[in-house]
Amino acid sequence: MSEGRNMLVDGEWKVDFKQTDDDGEFQRSVTDFRNWIDGSVPEAGAEPTSTPEFEPESGRYHLYICRACPWAHRAAMARRLNGLEDHVSISLTQPERYDQGWEFSEAQPDPLYGESHLRDVYRRADSDYTGRVTVPVLWDKQTETIVNNESEEIMRQFDTGFSELGNDVQLYPEPLRAEIDETIADVYPSINNGVYRAGFATTQDAYDEAVDELFDALDRYDDHLADQRYLVGDQLTEADLAMFVTLVRFDHVYHTHFRCNRRAIHEYDNLWGYTKDIYQTPGIAETVNLDHITRHYFSSHTSLNPKRLVPTGPDIDLTGSHDRAELPGEPPAVFGEETATAD
Repeated sequence: MSEGRNMLVDGEWKVDFKQTDDDGEFQRSVTDFRNWIDGSVPEAGAEPTSTPEFEPESGRYHLYICRACPWAHRAAMARRLNGLEDHVSISLTQPERYDQGWEFSEAQPDPLYGESHLRDVYRRADSDYTGRVTVPVLWDKQTETIVNNESEEIMRQFDTGFSELGNDVQLYPEPLRAEIDETIADVYPSINNGVYRAGFATTQDAYDEAVDELFDALDRYDDHLADQRYLVGDQLTEADLAMFVTLVRFDHVYHTHFRCNRRAIHEYDNLWGYTKDIYQTPGIAETVNLDHITRHYFSSHTSLNPKRLVPTGPDIDLTGSHDRAELPGEPPAVFGEETATAD
């Protein structure tokens, strides 16, 4: 099976771990590496585990991601918007994930150690590691270990812990922090994780509950965005990055593959314009790879798509007009030359 249920147990690769509870509800496992780059601000209510060994030095850190993964996408956008391309290197896994977990390809090998699978990078950090092998991974080249593999915390560290190396973009401005934290915490269970709860539910009751909560939240945020450009205040923040990663995947994947088909995002008056607005923000489009996204979901989840057929649609245009610029707020002024393709 290829449902993300594979993991390391005492450093050994194991497959086919159950991912739903006795009621058929999807259960997401927690991340394990939770260190902070010195100077960063932890998420609301969390205790930082920052140590002096992790200093925000140029060239010291490396980010492992998959373009298909929404959690890794958060970190990739934060790295780009904060102008850290020359300071934090990046590499990609293959979009498909089978029984052996995230793999590197010959065309895009692991640049640090030449490993064939991301699990081998985890074992370099802890030879007896027990847990899921997930992306994103923020790696310290100096101490040769994982700093953090929690997407929200990596996203935040790029905005706060590396502030002296990047540009003047602030995705977590101090006056809005409480509201940003509250919004991210609200979006996660019903929308970010809600699509997964629907997609991997194994009982009708679990599926119905997840779908109801998902679309109740989407309807609420569609109303919320009727008269403001961004989720919090009048500027792009981490809350928008957290929301965008689900919205940009929704019509291509979640609507069909996860059976979240009550309504498509392009059918919403405000959420669709909002999605296009975020996509067209300088620096964002180059982090989006819809080919990787569709290939990952439809090829990797064999219980949902046994033949691994990858659909060719839908034919929707993320570059079209959105009229969101008429609302208060300006996109961030991303420094540096724009590139046509993602690194």
